[in-house]
Amino acid sequence: MHKTICAAIILLAGAFAASAQTGGTAGAPPPEVVKDLAPTGKLRAAINLGNSVLAQKDAASGEPKGITVDLARELGKRAGVPVELITFEAAGKVFEAIKAGGIDIAFIAIEPVRAAEIEFTAPYVLIEGTYMVPVDSPLKAIADVDRAGVRIAVGLNSAYDLYLTRTIKNATIVRASTGGGRAMIDLFLTEKLEAAAGVKQPLVAYAKTNPSVRVMDGRFMEIQQAMGVPKGRETAARYVRGFVEEMKASGFVADALKRSNQPDAAVAPPGG
Repeated sequence: MHKTICAAIILLAGAFAASAQTGGTAGAPPPEVVKDLAPTGKLRAAINLGNSVLAQKDAASGEPKGITVDLARELGKRAGVPVELITFEAAGKVFEAIKAGGIDIAFIAIEPVRAAEIEFTAPYVLIEGTYMVPVDSPLKAIADVDRAGVRIAVGLNSAYDLYLTRTIKNATIVRASTGGGRAMIDLFLTEKLEAAAGVKQPLVAYAKTNPSVRVMDGRFMEIQQAMGVPKGRETAARYVRGFVEEMKASGFVADALKRSNQPDAAVAPPGG
């Protein structure tokens, strides 16, 4: 009996430690969290339709669906507030809306430039950034792309635009007018550029419809998709960080990815 009690105490202590590390969130948040999370009385959630891994438009209703919609609604349910889904066509537009004060919760990749305006959680999903090239391109490996004379199409202010801007040394980055959807693919095709950078899944889907292009093996970056609240909302941020950890551990994230037919996206490991 004594050993059983000791074991239970150890397990309970471990659970409290894990909760403290993530900000801890089980059940409904207290009033001060709700006030910081949804100061207008509703949760204004940014849904980026430009990233098909995260959100899609329902063919029948035209309404947004996908993992980010599911997470936003679950967070609103926990907080006891209505959820307003505000759709955008690119992550860059989401970032601008956060800076303007029109968003309470966003689903956006972690990037140092964005951290000046956003309190990020740990990632909930990991996706790959890779290149698409002409089928007969001499570029074979990811490292081949960063060479003089290579022009890379990117979506303006996308996570991969920000990353490549920091890391590319020799190639030239050419930015589409927007960062969402297939804008960089259109630019790549129209200008006959050497490569298009983007999220792997949409590039693979497009390549299946066009035999004149191919998607490279491997990746140039791991895109860490996280939830975030406007900078300074520390009370809300602590709760949402715990919420994300709970959603990963419970299987909610994995189930949402399955429902939205995104089998290639990986659930991120527990946050530190």
